[in-house]
Amino acid sequence: MADAAGPGQTGPAIVEARDLHKSFDGTAVLRGISLDVAEGELVSLIGPSGCGKSTFLRCLNLLEIPDAGSVSVAGISVARQSKRWGRADEEQAHRLRRGVGMVFQGFNLFAHRTVLDNVMLAPRVVQLLPRERARARALALLDKVGLADVADRYPATLSGGQQQRAAIARALACEPRVMLYDEPTSALDPELTDEVLAVMRQLDRDGMTQIVVTHEMRFARAASDRIAFMQHGRIVEIAAPASLFANPAHPDTRRFLKHYFL
Repeated sequence: MADAAGPGQTGPAIVEARDLHKSFDGTAVLRGISLDVAEGELVSLIGPSGCGKSTFLRCLNLLEIPDAGSVSVAGISVARQSKRWGRADEEQAHRLRRGVGMVFQGFNLFAHRTVLDNVMLAPRVVQLLPRERARARALALLDKVGLADVADRYPATLSGGQQQRAAIARALACEPRVMLYDEPTSALDPELTDEVLAVMRQLDRDGMTQIVVTHEMRFARAASDRIAFMQHGRIVEIAAPASLFANPAHPDTRRFLKHYFL
């Protein structure tokens, strides 16, 4: 397996995954996967469907509880050392999740709430932020993602790209240290995809740590600090984009990339 940090990592890690294992119904999906991500990095996870990318991402914020291994985000660590998962474990997992925002393949916006209300909701419920402070934060985030003019509209009236940008604003509303994205553009046509990727590039310029599961090789190549290629529940290669695309070291990586560039 590739080194947990991998070539090109700069600075201390804000995300540390160590020897994560996860099975479903007796089928191993993650087979001892490890990864370090430095603060401010954008790391893309690529690989064939079914290789474990989304499961790994969900284990990083403990939406999926790994069968074994440990995860640390911004100094908060959770280790799974036995089959038992108790209240103390879940409380620690909850503390870790507070530092992580996540954007899903589906937009998952509340249809009966305005865009502004969608973005305000988590700070009010999770952080108990007063309404006016939550509103001011939400409006600033909607401006940041280019949606200030649709704050009072409902999700069904927006394009797919606008809905996904609203979902990014919602994920940012609790001021996470790390953003995770699970195929955020897979449901969008190319023009709308570019809208969403532009927001992610701006967050990268702002110094947000981002981990992205993607099939958008153009984005991965242009925006990533490092790219991790996954196969059969493991990271088999991790490198800077120029190195990975020009001279992949692993034969599985070469075969995968041929589908996109031949």
